[in-house]
Parts: sequence; C-alpha cells; structure tokens
Amino acid sequence: MLLPAFVCLIVRGIAILKILELNLKKGFVRVVPETLDDLWHLYNIICCGDEVCGYTSREIKPDDRYARDRRGERVNVFLCVKVEKVFWDRFLGRLRIHGTICQAPETVPKGAHHTLDVRLNSPITIAKDKWSKHHIERLEESSKSREKPIIIIVVDDEGYAIATTAQYGVDVKVEERMRLPGKLEAENRELVLKEHFRKALDSLRQLWIENRSPIAVIGVGFLKNDFVKFVENTYPEIAKSIVDVKSVNNSGVGGIYEALRSGVLAKTMRRLRIMEEIDVVEELFKRLGRNERNVAYGLEAVNKAMEFGAVETLILTDALLREAKESERLLLEELMRNVEQMGGKFMIISAEHEAGAKLTSLGGIAALLRFPQPN
Repeated sequence: MLLPAFVCLIVRGIAILKILELNLKKGFVRVVPETLDDLWHLYNIICCGDEVCGYTSREIKPDDRYARDRRGERVNVFLCVKVEKVFWDRFLGRLRIHGTICQAPETVPKGAHHTLDVRLNSPITIAKDKWSKHHIERLEESSKSREKPIIIIVVDDEGYAIATTAQYGVDVKVEERMRLPGKLEAENRELVLKEHFRKALDSLRQLWIENRSPIAVIGVGFLKNDFVKFVENTYPEIAKSIVDVKSVNNSGVGGIYEALRSGVLAKTMRRLRIMEEIDVVEELFKRLGRNERNVAYGLEAVNKAMEFGAVETLILTDALLREAKESERLLLEELMRNVEQMGGKFMIISAEHEAGAKLTSLGGIAALLRFPQPN
C-alpha cells in the first residue's frame, strides 16, 4: 500500500469528515474524522480484511537479550493493521480496530496483534481490495456539509428527557423521572414546578452551549408551553434557539421516539437522514399491518421479489451488512446491485434507533414492492 503525503484541508462551518485523498485505483482513502458521526460512518465502512493505518502508541521492548525483564518504552509510531475486528462504543464515542500488524517500523514486529484507537482530528488510511458502491456513497455522504444536530427535550409532570439527533439515530443524553403531587397549594406547586424547570433547563443549557443547536420542545399537555416561557424569562438567548413546540402522548424517551415516528417534528428535521429512515420503515409496517402483499421481508423473500423485478425500495440494516461473513456480505451487495439494475433503489438503515430495531426484528432486510408478490 502506498501511503500518500499528508494534505491539510480547511472546512468552514459544521465539522465534517475530511477526505484528504481518495484513490480507488490503488484502493485506499485517507480521511480525518471530526465528529462522533464520522466514527460511526467509519465503523460501517471498515471491514475484516481491510488494512487501516494511523498513528498509535505501542510498547517497544529493549533488544538486549539480557534485558527481557525490563519494561519496554511506550512510543508513538505509524503502523498498519490487517483488520480482524472493529469495535464501536457509542456511549464513550470510541472506535477501535483490532488486527495483526502488516506495516510498521523495524522496531515493531510484523504479525503481532495491535489495536488502533481511531481518534477525532487524527488522520487514518483505509485500504480495501475492492470498494463497494455503498461504502463509497457512505464516505461521500459523510464528507458533505451537514446541518447542526437538533436538541429534543420532552418536559411534562412526570419528568424530562433530552436527546440529540445524530446520523446513526438519536443519542439520549439525560432522563429524569418524577411526578408532581396532584393536590398542592397553588403557591407550593409553583415552587415545585420552578425547581423542575430549573433542573431541566440546566441540563439543556449544558448541551446547548456546545454548538448552539436548534431546540425542539415537546411534551404532554400544556406544561411544555410553561417551560418555554420559563426559558424565555431565564435564558432569552437559549429561547431564541427554540424552533418548534409540539404535543406528544408519551412521556420521557418514549415521547421523543413518538415525535420522530409520528412526524410532528418533520418540518424541523426535514433535512435529517434519520427521518428518511423512519419514514420508509413506518411505511413497511403500515403495509404489513394492512396485510398488503406489496412487501417482502427476510433474505429469501426479498431475493425472490428481486428476481421478479418487483423491488422498488430495498431496505436493510447497517448491522446486517457489517456483521455478515464475507460470503454473505458479497451476496447482499450483489442483491443491492441487482435491485438498482432493475430500476429500484436501496437504503441502509441504522440499527441504533427505533426504526432500525424494528427492521432488525424482521431479519434486518425487507423491501417495498411495485406490485404484489406472485404466489
């Protein structure tokens, strides 16, 4: 593998995945991840058998045969590993790549196992024998300018919850449960509500100050409107970022998922990929609920529908592709190519949000059909 010279690019606005060099003829790409979303995309691009290169730290032991009991010195080195496993921790925001060392300085033994920690703002090089179309599309999509994430807060008399949107789904940041007593004197109730709103606003403010994202306030009943007034009186600057206030029927995190599923925040989130994914999965389940035959799920049924040219939209989870064995992944990629050649399209759904979990319950793959399946 030829390693390209470092190229520095300056991107204004929202941080995006920087593609420093893309050379599909030689099979490599050099990128710099700048956000957790970027790490998520790389997690779905890097496969077993790929080569990944980057700066890392490794313990180098003394070469002296009489110094075998001496502890080695940990130094920074640039090396490449042949990928065996890829680990993603969404809560710690960490991507780790484990494999055997295939390129390294002379002081580092080739063939030894090593784990690369992919860090934000640090370049890595990914090399594949062959780049699949969906990998290239994901790479290009992640490098485009993107909107700020949206903060969604649900507030009602049972507590509050706050989440931020991400390209892999919804990231729940905090959920506090409580229940306001129903028979308080008006003065006491006002004090309890004020303390409830203060806690919710403190949590909201900690998230908002990171990049001043737009805020959507949702909730059961009218308490959400009282919370908006409280924000306006307490932190007018944060109130200016509130772009939508909507009603839902569920409290807590359930209310956030309801808002996404029902489309009440569709106008606010119309530019987000997650809404596209939710819409197509909801359409799938609507058709199933009506016992319509213009749907298929499971690999065998979807493949049969493809052979008849019936597939309009193929949907499958990123986890299905990522966790498939090499032979299974090649079959899935061939299915995707065949669908496109017959005038259909495919969409890869993140398994990290509710819609992706629902699709996983059907085997991780389904299709919306142009016409009912033949018997």
